[in-house]
Amino acid sequence: MKNKSFLRMFIFPTIVIVSLLIVQAFCDLELPEYTSNIINNGIQSSGITSSVPEVIPESIYNNLHKISNHNIGLEASYDLIIKDHLNSQDFKELSEKYPILKEENIYLLTKLNSKEEAQLEKQIIKPLIITMLLETNNEAILKSLNISLNNDEKLIDMLNTLDPETYNNIISSALSSLDKIDNSMLSEYGHLSVKEIYEITGINMNKYQINYIIHEGLIMLGIAAIGMLVAIGVGYLTSKLASRVSYFLRYKVVSKILAFSSKEFKEFGASSLITRATNDIEQIKMFTIMLLRTVVFAPIMGIGAFIKVYDNPLNWLIAIAIIAVLVLISILFSFAMPKFKSMQKLIDKMNLVSREIVTGMPVIRTFHTEEFEEKRFDEANNQLTKTNLFINRLMSIMMPSMMLVMNIISILIVWFGAKQIDLGTLQVGTLLAFITYTMQIIMSFLMISMVSVMLPRAIVSVKRIKEILKKEITIKEPTNPEPFNEKEKGVIEFKDVSFQYPDADEAMLKNISFKATPGTTTAFIGSTGSGKSTLINLIPRFFDVTKGSIFVDGVDIRKANLEELRNKIGYVPQKGTLFSGTIESNLKLGNDNLSANQMEECAKISQSLEFINTKEKKYQSPISQGGTNVSGGQKQRLSIARAIAKNPEIYIFDDSFSALDFKTDAALRSALQDAAKDATILIVAQRISTIMNADNIIVLNEGEIIGAGTHKELLKKCPIYKEIALSQLKEEEL
Repeated sequence: MKNKSFLRMFIFPTIVIVSLLIVQAFCDLELPEYTSNIINNGIQSSGITSSVPEVIPESIYNNLHKISNHNIGLEASYDLIIKDHLNSQDFKELSEKYPILKEENIYLLTKLNSKEEAQLEKQIIKPLIITMLLETNNEAILKSLNISLNNDEKLIDMLNTLDPETYNNIISSALSSLDKIDNSMLSEYGHLSVKEIYEITGINMNKYQINYIIHEGLIMLGIAAIGMLVAIGVGYLTSKLASRVSYFLRYKVVSKILAFSSKEFKEFGASSLITRATNDIEQIKMFTIMLLRTVVFAPIMGIGAFIKVYDNPLNWLIAIAIIAVLVLISILFSFAMPKFKSMQKLIDKMNLVSREIVTGMPVIRTFHTEEFEEKRFDEANNQLTKTNLFINRLMSIMMPSMMLVMNIISILIVWFGAKQIDLGTLQVGTLLAFITYTMQIIMSFLMISMVSVMLPRAIVSVKRIKEILKKEITIKEPTNPEPFNEKEKGVIEFKDVSFQYPDADEAMLKNISFKATPGTTTAFIGSTGSGKSTLINLIPRFFDVTKGSIFVDGVDIRKANLEELRNKIGYVPQKGTLFSGTIESNLKLGNDNLSANQMEECAKISQSLEFINTKEKKYQSPISQGGTNVSGGQKQRLSIARAIAKNPEIYIFDDSFSALDFKTDAALRSALQDAAKDATILIVAQRISTIMNADNIIVLNEGEIIGAGTHKELLKKCPIYKEIALSQLKEEEL
C-alpha cells in the first residue's frame, strides 16, 4: 500500500465499490420495511398509510372538531366542498370518487408538505380514533359506560345531548386512555379509523387496497432490480480490481526475482518462489475480493439493520444473538488459526517434493527409489491433506451452527413477538421485518467471520510476498555507471580476485589474475570443485567478487551498467536450458531482429542445421518446456546457436560441449573460431581435446591458478594438467 502506483490503481476503484456497496445495502435494508408496510398498511389497514384522512364527511368533521376542542387546526388543513355549489362536471367527478357527496357536504384535505402532514397527524390521531369509536358505537365503550342504544341511534349523538362538563369529562378520559397505547398500535388504530371514514364516504376499499399493494410491490421490484444491478457491478469491479492487484503483485514479484543474484535465489529456493508467485498471490487476490465485497458491506448492513430496529421492544434478542455468534466464532478460530498459519509452509514443502520428483525422474528410476519417493510425497501430501481436512471440518461446523443460532433466535422473536402483538404493542408486519433485520445482523457477523477464515492465510501470504519485495539485492546497479571504453572492447581482466560463497567457511577462489583479449580463446580446466564455473559466473555478475576486481572493456564491472554488461556477453550455461515455444523463438531470445539467413548461419555454426532440417516444420518446430523433446546434444547446440545469434563481444561456454561427440565438438569449435574471430572466448571444459588449441589455458586447483599457458607449455611445466591430459588421451595424441 506504500507503493504510489499501487495506491493510484487501488483507491479510486475502491471508492466507487464502497459507494455501490452503500447503495446495495440501502436496497437490501429497504425491502423488509416495504414488506412490513404491505402487511401493516396494505393488508391490515387496507392500503391506508396515514391517520390523516384525505376526505371527511361534514357530520364526522363537525364531531371531530368538537372532540378535539377546536385545537388541531382543521380549518387550515381542509376545504369544505358544498354539494350544491358544484357545477355538473365537478360534481360528477367528485361524486364518483366520493359517493357520499350526493347526500352531504365533505371536507377535502389541502395540499400539505410532509412536515405539515406529520404535525397534523400527531394532533388529529387521538381525536379521530375517539370520534370513529363513537360513530360506530364501539361495544367496549358502550359496556364501560353501561349504555344501551336503539338500532338507529349513535353513541356520539347521545353524548352530544349531555351537558358540556360531563361531555368533556368523558372525552378527556377516553383521550387519556389512548396515551397508554404504543405508537405503532396507535397508528394502526388511526388507519382503521380512516378506513371507516372512507367506507362511510363510499370509497371502494378493495380497489384502494389493491392499488396500494401493487404500488408498494412495484417499488419493491424496482429496489430489488437496482440492488441486483449494483451487486453485479460490485462483483465485476471487485473481481477486476482484485485481478489487477494480483497482476501488479505478480509483476513486482517476478521482476524482483529476475533481479535476484544466485545468492537470493538459493536463499528462497525455486519451489518457494513458485508458490509465492502463484498460490500466495492467489490468496491475496481472493482476500481482496472478500475484503471489498464483505468486510465493507457487512458493517454497513449490520449497522443499518440495527438502526432500523433499535427502538423495537425485542431488540434485546439481537444482543443475545450477537453474543452467541461471537462465542461460536471465537471457539472455532482458536482451533483453526494455528493450522492456517502453517498452511503455506506445507504447500511449499509439497511443491518442493513434487518438483524434485518431476525433475529427478531419470535418477529415481535409475536407482529404483520410486517407493522411497512415493513415501516422501505421501508424507508431504498427508500433512497438507490432514491440515486442510481439519480446517474444512471446523469451518463446516460454522454454517450449521450459525443456522442453529438464527433459527433459535427466530423462534424466540416469534415467541416474545406474539405476546407483544397480543398486548397491542407490536404489529405483525413489524415483527416480520424485525426477524429479517435480525437475520441481516447475524449474517453480517457471519460474513465477517468468513473473511476472518481467510485472513490468517492472507496475512502469511502478504508476509511471504513482502519478504521477496523487501529483500535487498546483493548485485546492485551503480548510481552513476561508468561508460565502457571502446578502445578496450572485448578485453577481460581479473586482478587479484577472490570469492567466497555466503555462509561458506573458506574462499572458493583465491587471488585469480589473468587477462583475455579479443580474437583469443581462454580455457579453464581443473578437477571437479576447483572453481571453474564459479570463476566465469563472476563475469556477468551472477555473484560479486569478495576481493579484487574484474574489468570488462577497461571498466570495473561493479561500476558498469548491468544490462549493458550482460548485452556484451553470449553465455552458454553448463546445463543447456530451452524455453517452451519453437526453435525460432529460442534462437531469437538473444536477438529479436534475427533474420532467416542469420538464423540459418547460427544453426550452421552450432552444427544444429542437420537435425533442424530433418524436422517437418524446421525452425517452427515446437520446443517443450525445458527442451525435453530434444536430446542433450541438440539442446546444447541450440543453446550455443542462441548465444551466437546475439553476436556478442564475449563468449562464455561453461562446459557446453560435454554432450557433443568428438567430431561435432571439433567441427563446432572450428566454425566458431571463424565466426567469432574478433570476439573474446572463454571456455570451461573437462575434455582436453576441447581446449588444447586454446591460446591460453588456465589450470585451477582448489580455487587457485596453478598453471597458465598453451597446451604444450602446460604439458612441460604443470604436472596436474599433464595428469589430466594423459588420463584422457594417449601420449602420441598430445
